[in-house]
Amino acid sequence: MTITAAADGSALGNPGPNGWAWYIDDERWAAGGSPHGTNNQGELKAVLELLRATAGTSEKLLIMCDSRYVIDAVTKWMPGWKRRGWRKSDGALVLNRDLLEGIDDALQGRDVEFSWVKGHAGHPLNEAADERANAAATAYRDKREPRRGPGFSPDAGTAATRLAAPAAQGVSAAPVPTSAPLWAETADLLDGLDEPQSPSEPVELRVRLSVAERARLEDRARAQGVSPEEALRRLI
Repeated sequence: MTITAAADGSALGNPGPNGWAWYIDDERWAAGGSPHGTNNQGELKAVLELLRATAGTSEKLLIMCDSRYVIDAVTKWMPGWKRRGWRKSDGALVLNRDLLEGIDDALQGRDVEFSWVKGHAGHPLNEAADERANAAATAYRDKREPRRGPGFSPDAGTAATRLAAPAAQGVSAAPVPTSAPLWAETADLLDGLDEPQSPSEPVELRVRLSVAERARLEDRARAQGVSPEEALRRLI
């Protein structure tokens, strides 16, 4: 089995307040950042923290990045840099050496594959990681503690497998996704809502969100720079 994750970074000003995030699903993700850094540092930090978080598993790890710098640095350039004492071919010192050395150490003995995805193109895992990295950078800009996420657990994300178990016993069971976009959950809440008696009659809609749903809504709101209520209205 392969663990598929996206890793992304963000920097407001580049350099400026920066953030990083990796995302597998809504039960397995993490984010953080610093008051000052570059986008490349955020991208590398996301990969490093993902490798460290999943160090206890023997499963293959597929890391999706929208940064060609990260992928090329790790898969193409790093062996030559190491041979030259972490210097480029022109003799200049390699930037972000501490992060690259950490990634190099974390890759030892691991089955890891990197895959490039286009950023801001609607890829669900990449978009989720991007939103969380940007929210972390925004939190550091505003001198707030960022939402750091639940982290990684090898047992998380298995609820769908347990709920679908009756199908193996001859009982029909629809697959249950481990995660779904917030707009889809919000749309489900509107099912069965009666239309108003007249076009001008207002309708008050009260939406009850779980703790996890509220956290995701707040992350989206911070990324958009609006209130949670406005972010919900935009989804509806």
